[in-house]
Amino acid sequence: MAKRIGYKDAGVNIDEADRAVSFIRKHAQSTFTRAVLTDIGSFGAGFQLSGWKNPVLVSSADGVGTKLKIAFLAGRHNTIGEDLVNHCVNDIAVQGAVPLFFLDYFAIGKLDADVAGQVIEGVARGCRANRCALIGGETAEMPGLYQPGEYDLAGFIVGAVEKKAMLTGSTIRPGDVLLGLPSTGLHTNGYSLARKLLFEVAQVPLDDALADELLKVHRSYLKPIRALIEARVLKGAAHITGGGISDNTPRILPSGLAARISTSAWQIPPIFERLRQIGNIEVADYRRTFNLGIGMILAVSQRNLAKARAVLSALGEASYQIGEVMESRGARVVYVGGGD
Repeated sequence: MAKRIGYKDAGVNIDEADRAVSFIRKHAQSTFTRAVLTDIGSFGAGFQLSGWKNPVLVSSADGVGTKLKIAFLAGRHNTIGEDLVNHCVNDIAVQGAVPLFFLDYFAIGKLDADVAGQVIEGVARGCRANRCALIGGETAEMPGLYQPGEYDLAGFIVGAVEKKAMLTGSTIRPGDVLLGLPSTGLHTNGYSLARKLLFEVAQVPLDDALADELLKVHRSYLKPIRALIEARVLKGAAHITGGGISDNTPRILPSGLAARISTSAWQIPPIFERLRQIGNIEVADYRRTFNLGIGMILAVSQRNLAKARAVLSALGEASYQIGEVMESRGARVVYVGGGD
């Protein structure tokens, strides 16, 4: 009689998947709002959009890059999901949208329900903090596709904004002020270079202190952005992710305008200077790879500057006046100050 071969023999454990889903359901349900119409386990997720007059849905999809490698090495999996949510939230918040719901994609070679539960714990924590419902996703076990102990993670977010309130940067003018909000570290960009410099070039061991630094959570800027929008002082906002200040700031500037950035307006955190010294990184590459301590740039008029600073101060939010908008037919970002 031929040997019976089942799905488990191929490397897929349905029982472990069921255990993972039980963890996921618990975390997801902690984020539900009255607008969520379906439970985890449905073939599709239902969300009732109500209370809007002329809404525009704003969506985004992203991952956390090779920051995952740090989580693998450190054996810490309960914050990487929060990174993911906050990154996605920021990407729609800069367009004036409030997050409605989130979906995750978690893929692994051999499913470990405990690891999956830790990852989704972080996703749920991020969703609760941003008042965003985790209404669905996918947990995929795919033997042979991933190295043992490794997984992939992606997120998908949908938010809404009234059409007339969309934040596009179209009203930005020469003379407007650029405020920078501090990052909490590398956030979710530049890790391929950081890992190469630290672990290959400098051969630094990943001790607890370095793991703490590299796994600092990519923060959410939803609260300060919403507060500035409600105060009617925000003209545009740029999330400083891959490409740094150099590539992300121009995304909100009308044609013919550029940002003049003062590099002496804030103190670059030590982790970035350490990386620069290890790799002797060329300054332009340095500025396009890392956020250098600025995770969000906000454009406000000179007339509303004091009001904007007061709004941020009331939230306990540090801010730096890092530059201004100017006319330009050439470079979209001009750096002045030091560090060249």
